[in-house]
Amino acid sequence: MNYLSVENLTYHWGEIRLFNDLNFGINEGQKVALVARNGTGKTTLLRILLGKMQADSGRIVYNDNIKVGMLDQNPYFEGDKTVIEQVLGIPSPTTEVIAQYESAIERGDNEAIGELVERMDALNAWDYEQRIRQILGQLKIHKYDQPISSLSGGQQKRVALAALLISEPDFIILDEPTNHLDLEIIDWLEDYLTRTNVTLLMVTHDRYFLDRVCNTIFELDNQQIFQYEGNYTYFLEKRQQRLETSDAEATKARNLLRKEQDWMNRQPQARASKAQYRIDAYYQLKERAAKRQEERNINLKFSHARLGNKVVDAYDVCKAFEGRGTVIENFSYKFARGEKVGIVGNNGSGKSTLLNMLTGYLAPDSGKVDIGDTVVPGYYRQEGIQVDDNKTVLEVISDIAENIYIGDKSMNASAFLRYFLFPNEMHHVRVNKLSGGEKKRLYLLTVLVKNPNFLILDEPTNDLDILTLNVLEDYLVNFGGTVLIVSHDRFFVDKIVDHIFVIEGNGKVQDFPGNYSEWIAYSKLPQKDESKPKEKEDKKDNKPRNNDAQRPRKLSFAEQRELSQLENDMPEVESRKTEIEQKLSSGQISDPTELSNLSKEYETLSAKLDEMETRWLELQV
Repeated sequence: MNYLSVENLTYHWGEIRLFNDLNFGINEGQKVALVARNGTGKTTLLRILLGKMQADSGRIVYNDNIKVGMLDQNPYFEGDKTVIEQVLGIPSPTTEVIAQYESAIERGDNEAIGELVERMDALNAWDYEQRIRQILGQLKIHKYDQPISSLSGGQQKRVALAALLISEPDFIILDEPTNHLDLEIIDWLEDYLTRTNVTLLMVTHDRYFLDRVCNTIFELDNQQIFQYEGNYTYFLEKRQQRLETSDAEATKARNLLRKEQDWMNRQPQARASKAQYRIDAYYQLKERAAKRQEERNINLKFSHARLGNKVVDAYDVCKAFEGRGTVIENFSYKFARGEKVGIVGNNGSGKSTLLNMLTGYLAPDSGKVDIGDTVVPGYYRQEGIQVDDNKTVLEVISDIAENIYIGDKSMNASAFLRYFLFPNEMHHVRVNKLSGGEKKRLYLLTVLVKNPNFLILDEPTNDLDILTLNVLEDYLVNFGGTVLIVSHDRFFVDKIVDHIFVIEGNGKVQDFPGNYSEWIAYSKLPQKDESKPKEKEDKKDNKPRNNDAQRPRKLSFAEQRELSQLENDMPEVESRKTEIEQKLSSGQISDPTELSNLSKEYETLSAKLDEMETRWLELQV
């Protein structure tokens, strides 16, 4: 069944034509990802599809029998509703009584609860209320009477997501759904969207999320839609083939154009005797020849200031906040030149707090942070660009430097912007007119243009398009300075870091010797209970000892064979586990399916090896 049909959709933004005569459809059960460079119109297209903006021309047709819902990239809430009022959405007798019931529970009003229970029974509202509680709980929303206006941006995003899912739409449109969500919630949302029959159209930069949820990819490029039936890996392969084919066709058209140009350059009276179709064909050929699809990738080859042996040393750093308690407790570490570190943890656990202390923006309550004399920090903050919105793109860069050095090459601000895919017509556009992704890309340039040797990136992947992310990843992998990254983007962190700091939420910071995926696999393993063996040992120590008790137990024939087999098998399991560890940490695995399979095998082998070692120790007693 067709859910959405789009015919000849065209939209201009000022002098720029974002898309022209788009034609596509989405059928029931399809889960579609929309991929494009920042500024090419992804969010604009989504808003036009929802009727929040008007296209210049074209037709949008939804199936009359379906319910459509959307999650905005930055949800906006009108008025001062509470959480429960917002998630219940359109008022109805059922939703009103549920809202009153939840409010009475929050207040502890037993008299009101007794009356509302009868109304809940009469309306059969308990199943609906249970579903609401389940979704809110999964999204870590527990204070239902809290005003929306008092919530952080990340909390508001979760409330908007809850409201969308509770309304049970048939067709969901999502704009960057994983921004500001922690890993646990992203995993839950990924599982929810995968196992439900909902039809989906979404914009996301999270490549693991995209690969596991979506079965179709739409690429918006050169004002057109190109469709790929498959996952992200398949898309990358077929996209490259499309670009190579298109480039070959453009080259062929240019060769033919030279001949036609000679004919067109003749006297007008000579052309007048020729067929009109040839003149028309000339202009069509000229248009095809201009459509060269050679990738204009950002080539990030900045030089960076010399970095000495001392980078940043932290000694027993502590930080607490009123109402939150201890966020960072006794953190000590010496960062090395060339080291690449990730920081992960749930929202509010203290990741940005740690970054702000390491960069001197926030003083610790106790302890010391010592920054090396040669350190030139480049701090990409989560809050985004902090410039005058009325300034133009060119003014933002010119205010920092008139001449910019990339490696040993010097260029002025205009050339620098063109180098980073800001064409001439964008140079005099004011910052407040840029898309979210374009603002983030401009902000990134203001950080890198200063040639830092210590890069601190706080959620750098939010709002950046996938193609720009690939280039940024390559740059960071080859960056000679020190890198410190906070990000929920698993793919991004896996590709770059040597190890990660895990902030556990109680002030403790664990240094894990692996990447994000390895940490996830490790954290899901059953943890050994250290207290039980110790308890047994204590009891054994309290008993009087004699020679017989200290004498080793004699193994049976079956146990001897089991021990011999374990000693043969354990090195093989250990060897395979080490092999997988090396593959996972190499950063060379681009196939998400292979990465997932290896992570699962690593988890299985680790558990098996633990069991084998435990049994081996038992037989040795």
